[in-house]
Amino acid sequence: MYFQIIAQMKKQLAQLDKWLEATIANAELRKFDPNVLLTARLSPDQFAFARQVQITCDTAKLGASRVTGKDAPSHADTEATIAELRARVQSVISYLDGFAEKDFESVATRVVTQPRWEGKTMTGHDYFLEHVVPNFYFHLTTAYALLRHNGVPVGKRDFLGALTQKAPAT
Repeated sequence: MYFQIIAQMKKQLAQLDKWLEATIANAELRKFDPNVLLTARLSPDQFAFARQVQITCDTAKLGASRVTGKDAPSHADTEATIAELRARVQSVISYLDGFAEKDFESVATRVVTQPRWEGKTMTGHDYFLEHVVPNFYFHLTTAYALLRHNGVPVGKRDFLGALTQKAPAT
């Protein structure tokens, strides 16, 4: 199950990369610097667009890392352009490509903690399902909403990506 969720996260990160590509194309068409969107927010107390993308990436890579024990790549959170955000997304996809289903065999017995949890722990299973998955989709969806709000022509199909649909049998 965990490996399948990581596969879905990779798919969604690839969709995010397409949204970023669409952002650049839309800015060229509308004749503005796409990098102004890095500071866009839906609410004054919300993280800016660039941080939404960074956290989406971090949630996927650190979630996989913490439940498997594999080291995650480090990112400095210094992206200042859409192109740099795309490079980060692509880097995380490449990192996730390095996992196999067997890497997730001990998730249920792994103990996960973070400094901000003040000594509290979670099982790998609970951490992955209660923290990683919702946090990933929260920040991914917020990034999507920020682009839509700012006129980037992305829709539900762009969010979902290709589906594994089959034609009816004839």
